[in-house]
Amino acid sequence: MSISGLKNKKRLVFLLYTLAFFFLCLVLRIGYLAFIKSDWLMEKAESQWTQDSLIAAERGSILDRNGNVLATSANADTIVLHPTQIKDAQEVAEKLSGLLDLTYDYVLERAQNTSKQEVWLKRQVDRDVANEIRELDLAGVDFVVDVKRYYPNNDFMTQVLGFTSIDGEGQEGIELKYNKYLKGQDGRIVTETDAKGNELLFGKEVVVEAEDGYDLYLTVDEVIQSYLEQALEEALETNDAKSAQGIVMDPDTGEILAMAVTPDYDLNDVPRDDLSVLQELSRNKLITDMYEPGSTFKIVTTAAALDSGAIDTNTTFYCPGYKMVDGVKIKCWRTVPHGSETLEEALQNSCNPCFMEMALRMGTDTFYDYLDAFGFNKTTGIDLSGESSGKVMAEKYVQNVDLARMGFGQAIAVTPLQLITAASAAINGGNLYQPYIVEKMVNTQGDTVVQNSPTIVRRVISEETSATMRDLLEKVVTDGSGANAAIDGYRIGGKTGTAQKYDEDGQILQGKHVASFIGFAPADDPEVIILIIVDEPNVAVDFGSVVAAPYVKMVLENTLKYLQIPSTGGTIEQVEVPDVRNMTLTDADSKLENAGLNYVADGTGTVVKMSVAPNTSVNKGTAIQLYMSDKSESEGDYVTVPDLIGKSIVDAKLILNNLDLEMEAQGSGVAVSQSIKSGEEVLVGSTIKVYFEQPDDDSG
Repeated sequence: MSISGLKNKKRLVFLLYTLAFFFLCLVLRIGYLAFIKSDWLMEKAESQWTQDSLIAAERGSILDRNGNVLATSANADTIVLHPTQIKDAQEVAEKLSGLLDLTYDYVLERAQNTSKQEVWLKRQVDRDVANEIRELDLAGVDFVVDVKRYYPNNDFMTQVLGFTSIDGEGQEGIELKYNKYLKGQDGRIVTETDAKGNELLFGKEVVVEAEDGYDLYLTVDEVIQSYLEQALEEALETNDAKSAQGIVMDPDTGEILAMAVTPDYDLNDVPRDDLSVLQELSRNKLITDMYEPGSTFKIVTTAAALDSGAIDTNTTFYCPGYKMVDGVKIKCWRTVPHGSETLEEALQNSCNPCFMEMALRMGTDTFYDYLDAFGFNKTTGIDLSGESSGKVMAEKYVQNVDLARMGFGQAIAVTPLQLITAASAAINGGNLYQPYIVEKMVNTQGDTVVQNSPTIVRRVISEETSATMRDLLEKVVTDGSGANAAIDGYRIGGKTGTAQKYDEDGQILQGKHVASFIGFAPADDPEVIILIIVDEPNVAVDFGSVVAAPYVKMVLENTLKYLQIPSTGGTIEQVEVPDVRNMTLTDADSKLENAGLNYVADGTGTVVKMSVAPNTSVNKGTAIQLYMSDKSESEGDYVTVPDLIGKSIVDAKLILNNLDLEMEAQGSGVAVSQSIKSGEEVLVGSTIKVYFEQPDDDSG
């Protein structure tokens, strides 16, 4: 074969291989598209000849136990653009931007985006605005029925109900916890269209119906909730407090009848601009926050000590004003010693040394067994998100001094929900119930798909011990520190509490307290129990008996009448307030005790003012506020200016108020100077300017 023939043959072979290679590539490409990308291609094809529209599922409503609507969904219009059908994008942008409060460029960009069949321009548009747009009859502008969440009572049950996003997804509270049951399943409408997105005259339409969410019925009673919220608002304002919180519960079932935290906000106008503020206001502190309960915890200590046999109703105690434990002197709350006391008097007086003695007699092992049984250091299991377990010191580290402090409600942190749940067990016959707030779920056909019922977690104390606790706590109200919660014609039981607060380093915050009161009725057969907590009341006397008890009384009285719980028909004995001004605290104590009255004292020295005018008639057992000073009123109209350097604003104000002096504060932190030096004499009612500065940070 010639050289030229050989070359031609090589060219032919090369051409053949080249064609075979390209053919193989073509086969592989077809196989890739047919088998691997087929679903994607089909989806792209369908998007070109179909229009897919959403049918929003209606979010289920949230209702109270009587069917009153607390949260619901209402139809709203969403403005949708079909860019391929728009004839004049500039006209659409010009007319819609003003009506929808959008920029011209924003609307124009979306109106001209012909790569998309459908663009959602703005959701949940006001019905009047939507009707104006309808009247414009603009080509390519359409409407989709959307759903908007609505809360009929505005700022009501704010932290409990929570709220949703604009997409209808639960973000806080019950809306978040039960989101998957409330939101339902969205539906679709798929319609055949031409290349320009116009519906085909005889095209097919496939409709997948939406499945609406379940309705939730709560154990909460809207009326009782309103009583609670009204009382908390008043407590917050009257006491100039940081916050006020409350729970109303059925102690025999664990059902939450009301739950609220103030301050709050309108759920129809959620403050989303400041996330830190929103998070703070949205937090349900009744289940998320821990606090040192103080004397309300004495309910638990007493019940445990009685049930364990460490004490009985005949046990007596002695209060010298303090108790020495492991070389540490732990004081009673009252300056004047209580002296010899029965168990009944110990609770009435809320005497700290008595409860230290109870805890020490039980010992760490027994006391911790009861803490565990009452549900502390673990969550209650309530059907709400974010519950804290509280904090109890590990048993192996507990010293006698720690045990003694726990006995009267220090050195232990609980949530308000844990405390009221434990207190319920102490008075309901001895059973610890799991608290719950959702009664049932109902579908759109009205069928109940979930029904919750009371759940007994365990028996904590005997029925006999519980009956004794009811009697003892009733006497706290009739004859002791809880007199401000007494209600004419009803048997009321309860316990006061005033607790310290701590900073991030565990140091006591001077002048800052948490005041609380637990009350229940009827005392012999409780149907309602209420806990109200007032955080950082900024008043001269911030004891729970003064700051919280009156508001528990307010809610309890309204609730008992609303539930038509019959009264006993009796009346509370009235006594006359004696004049104890210019007396020492010892003399005033004796005179008030003889009159059947209690007191809370602020300051030292002699009594210069009383919260109730002498010779006024009040309920027997009422706590009278006594304002003490080192100078009596009879000594003239001048007082000595105290040394305020190093004091906080709250402490300085309290000191000056006790002397009938006014304070003008400048700055913040601790006092660094004052306009009138300490030791100088000034007229009663004078104003002292006090300058405050933040202390230097020595932490390094």
